Amino acid sequence: MKERIRILLLIMIAVPLAGEFKFYPFDDTFRVSLGTPVFFLFLLWGRGINPNIAGFLTGMSVFVFRFSLAVGIRDISVEEAMYLHLPAFFYYFIYAFAFHRTKMNDRHDQPFVIGILGVLIELSAGVSELAIRSFLANQDTPSLDIDQLVLIAFIRSFFVLGFFNILKLREAKFAEKEQRMQKEQMLLFISSLYEETVQLKKTMQAAEEITRTCYDFYRRLKSDETNGRDAQTALQIAGLVHEIKKDNQRIYAGLSELMSTENLQEYMNIEQLCNIMVVSNRRYAESLHKDISFSLHIDGDHPPYHVFMVLSLINNLLSNAVEAIKEEGYVSLHVKRKDQSVEFCISDNGPGIAPRQKEVIFTAGYTKKFDEAGNPSTGIGLSYVKQTVEKFGGHIRLMDNYKETVFSVELPINAIMEKGLTR
Repeated sequence: MKERIRILLLIMIAVPLAGEFKFYPFDDTFRVSLGTPVFFLFLLWGRGINPNIAGFLTGMSVFVFRFSLAVGIRDISVEEAMYLHLPAFFYYFIYAFAFHRTKMNDRHDQPFVIGILGVLIELSAGVSELAIRSFLANQDTPSLDIDQLVLIAFIRSFFVLGFFNILKLREAKFAEKEQRMQKEQMLLFISSLYEETVQLKKTMQAAEEITRTCYDFYRRLKSDETNGRDAQTALQIAGLVHEIKKDNQRIYAGLSELMSTENLQEYMNIEQLCNIMVVSNRRYAESLHKDISFSLHIDGDHPPYHVFMVLSLINNLLSNAVEAIKEEGYVSLHVKRKDQSVEFCISDNGPGIAPRQKEVIFTAGYTKKFDEAGNPSTGIGLSYVKQTVEKFGGHIRLMDNYKETVFSVELPINAIMEKGLTR
């Protein structure tokens, strides 16, 4: 409601002012101003306002503004000012009424129709104004003025239509950009869930193994009557672990359903995937107030790859590279097709990795990251990458020298490509 009131107030101010930018192309009675194009543009733009209300208020504001100038500044009599400027009220009111009756705002997908209807609406409003003006002056409506009105109506209506379509195009591009950013963020979010899902599945398997072991232990203890209490304890442990497994199964089912939602692409071409990762990590670097440049190189012909698997693996390494750089540097992502495998090389010019850390860097739980409170991170990132890569028959290598740190991940294409494709 407040937005509509603001638009109406803006129209009431802008149209009278724009109407003062005028010229008289044919004689001293027929004026051409910017008031009509501005009013037409506002009616197209403000789809939430009622055109009839806008026409009435705009007509009144134009009349009051011109009447005040005529009487207060130009020293024209009140009666003459009424004759001169009262027809302007009817012009804008009839214009808005015709705009509403032709349902112009329901035709935004028909630009040519809007242009033609805009010409007809301006003609009807212009002819009505001329008729009222002639009636007040006790004169006949000159036919020459109507011919001139047609020419001006065409020029003004299609000029406004072109400008309005430019605004709509910019709005559509902005909406597309926003939608693309939201999609990229969702893909990255889902890729993180993919990583957690893999870890959760592993935990479920471990819980199942613990449950089975505890139950076997319970049976052995129960067979010995002297260990009845210990047997009950073992059974209780098995029950608790079983409950953990069930909870994990429910969580895993929910995550799996989210992962397979139809609104997200499961497979994507490598250019799109890499651009998502580069853009997201550039934003990540900016959020850390780091000046990091990113480069992307893609060699060879690639089939569509599994989105969440590639994102969760490679994005892990890219974000690690961003975090490793102190203040400024570069991060490079190079993707190469190697016969039936694909290699991802992530390099950075950070401080590098100490020799003693290279031996444990892929160990689960190992981390050098701490939050502001001094709490360590989970330390599962690189171990997850290594575990997943090896699970699908690939391998990961660390190549570190005095210039840069390079992680190389090589995966069989069949493990991550879209099923049903032949390459």
